[in-house]
Amino acid sequence: MKKEAKDFLIVPLDVPLIEEGLVIVEELGNLVSFYKVGLELFTRAGPVIVEILKKREKKVFLDLKLHDIPNTISGAVNAAIDMGVDMLTVHTLGGFEMMEAAQKAVWNKRKDGLVILGVTILTSLDEAFLEDVLGIEKSLNEEVLDLASIAKSAGLGGVVASAEEVSLIKENCGKDFIVTTPGIRPKGTEKNDQKRSNTPFEAVVSGSDYLVVGRPITKAKDMHKAAEAIIKEIGDGLQKTA
Repeated sequence: MKKEAKDFLIVPLDVPLIEEGLVIVEELGNLVSFYKVGLELFTRAGPVIVEILKKREKKVFLDLKLHDIPNTISGAVNAAIDMGVDMLTVHTLGGFEMMEAAQKAVWNKRKDGLVILGVTILTSLDEAFLEDVLGIEKSLNEEVLDLASIAKSAGLGGVVASAEEVSLIKENCGKDFIVTTPGIRPKGTEKNDQKRSNTPFEAVVSGSDYLVVGRPITKAKDMHKAAEAIIKEIGDGLQKTA
């Protein structure tokens, strides 16, 4: 079934309490069907928040950026499957064996619903980080592509990457390889802690499959109106690529 513009949007519940998250969910209503649960809320609320969202027939992107030994990762993936999570992140820097263990856990349970995404390079980081901290003497695009290729070979369904790298990833890993793009900032909004950010229009035109849009929606005076504007911009991007 063909995705509508609103199906591209994932709204993060980057809040400390379940009650605060549900305020966002209730205000956005049927306009948004996909929510990201990150480290802060999941650490405080645990599986309860996932259960609540699933009861409301919402999709859940559990963004824990797992990075551990393969056996531990396999157990965590099994737990996510049991919770009914739709997407889950692991760090590609954890290596091939770790990512393969994550994907094998999905295959072993014969659950097609859980998509494992590999986090490449966080959008808050840049090439200076690669060289100064990791000692990697590559361009950021080269490193992201290398990590995405390893994730693909490990069997993962896709990666998390900025819109600047999407077309390169799609060209090398295939159009069906999912790319979820964080750091989305509509025109006229602040980038905050994002070093590599793009507008919804730019992300969709570049080939992003999902767009994670947080503060421009959740910090808006009228969240519903802000989400509608972003969905319209996504629709404009889809029309350009049609």
